[in-house]
Amino acid sequence: MAGAVLRVARRQLSQLSGSGVPILLRQMFEPVSCTYTYLLGDRESREAVLIDPVLETAPRDAQLIKELGLRLLYAVNTHCHADHITGSGLLRSLLPGCQSVISRLSGAQADLHIEDGDSIRFGRFALETRASPGHTPGCVTFVLNDHSMAFTGDALLIRGCGRTDFQQGCAKTLYHSVHEKIFTLPGDCLIYPAHDYHGFTVSTVEEERTLNPRLTRSCEEFVKIMDNLNLPKPEQIDFAVPANMRCGVQTPPPA
Repeated sequence: MAGAVLRVARRQLSQLSGSGVPILLRQMFEPVSCTYTYLLGDRESREAVLIDPVLETAPRDAQLIKELGLRLLYAVNTHCHADHITGSGLLRSLLPGCQSVISRLSGAQADLHIEDGDSIRFGRFALETRASPGHTPGCVTFVLNDHSMAFTGDALLIRGCGRTDFQQGCAKTLYHSVHEKIFTLPGDCLIYPAHDYHGFTVSTVEEERTLNPRLTRSCEEFVKIMDNLNLPKPEQIDFAVPANMRCGVQTPPPA
């Protein structure tokens, strides 16, 4: 009983993230690709991680990290993005000591490759890696160790999900990933996606379990929906994916 009360207390602390709370959370937006970048920091140790940075806004993020007196340990990507170039490579230059991180299954370069079950530690906190493929084979969801918040990348969006019609996507795989790796979290766990196109900033597991118009359907219905989206090709995919396979640092090809 005492352990359950303690877990609830930690969850409430993480959700507040005010000046008197141990964890610091900042949500930043990049308007061209509608990407959210998340800064998480331990107020005591000043260690921090950055999730899904964008190349164009990396200087902004680095400046914020310096202003807040944080030390960035990791620039982490939820997957190999197709709609923007990651800022991980640039941040390694702007903030010496920062390491780039991505799933091993993405096939992309990084200082550290992670797999399902791995933890990314910063101060007193850790992000648990949950493999959530389907949008791409290398997609992961990062869950704070008290299960108060999850950073779902493109696997689960607010009232939606990532598309599955390129980069070896698979609708059936995505359906099972979300239901088995994300919807099994506590209902009040906050959902922070990699993108939003309608002005929403955060949801919860319970909201998406009950209100997501795609993922509340059966798996067969979900596959049909995803197979008939007929979305246009992402504008930046032809140069974003090759750049992201090299950690976002575009180097000239060998002579």
